Amino acid sequence: MIRAAGIVCKPIHDVVRSVVPPLIEWLHGHKIEVFVDEETQACVDPAGPALARDALGEKIDLLIVLGGDGTLLSAARALKGHKVPILAVNLGGLGFLTSVTLDELYPLLEMVLAGKHRTSDRMMLEAEIVRNGQAVERQCAPNDCVANKAALARMLDFDVFVDRTHVGRYRADGLIVATPTGSTAYSLAAGGPILDPDLNAFLITPICPHMLTNRPLVIPATARIDLDFTAAEEPVYVTLDGQIGFELGPKDSVTITKSSSRVALVRPPSKTYFEVLRSKLRWSER
Repeated sequence: MIRAAGIVCKPIHDVVRSVVPPLIEWLHGHKIEVFVDEETQACVDPAGPALARDALGEKIDLLIVLGGDGTLLSAARALKGHKVPILAVNLGGLGFLTSVTLDELYPLLEMVLAGKHRTSDRMMLEAEIVRNGQAVERQCAPNDCVANKAALARMLDFDVFVDRTHVGRYRADGLIVATPTGSTAYSLAAGGPILDPDLNAFLITPICPHMLTNRPLVIPATARIDLDFTAAEEPVYVTLDGQIGFELGPKDSVTITKSSSRVALVRPPSKTYFEVLRSKLRWSER
């Protein structure tokens, strides 16, 4: 049963002011307590009780995200493992994850309150930066972990291990380790395949590899992936979902495993994943 809902928005003031107040009124009319994050409250005044984004998960039974895929990814990480379904409405551009339109919002909310909605349960990855044998940073990501070179136009040399077995030494601009959800993000632009989001798998995609035989790899989500940058002569940066990043030290490594947390996305009952792909990628058009 939905007793409390949170609202997180991309801070587009004009759009938020036109969408959020009637949404809050609708939720209150259905006896649902509403919390907004501080960024949303700054766009809509008054907007009701405001919380830090990473505190919402403790208070709510449903999270409504208004924005693009970037807003959704940030909100999903902020839930910090709380099992709260996310209803994401696309106010952005391409929107593979935020495939619900504004016209579909209220009918879908009715289904959620009646318990007649469906969810797509997605795996997340967990990335650790390891220094002197200790994890100094640990982050979860629904999409991907990307290791990239600095601004200089030089390639990176690095080693990839899967379950402590040496896969090989790569010479490339970087490497993407993606979840099936992230297969339609940076990895797709780098030439990686699209994975069905229901799969439990990792996708390892090199970025502009020097050897054309270095192709993307799909491995089980039970695997442990280690990235060793000892051979790199340039600074290496690690980015999660394209939103948070860290510069590695000279002897740092990165370990990537499947997270114990998952993301539950509320989906329209009549819209399949392949319908989203056809629409967003313009398949079958001439």
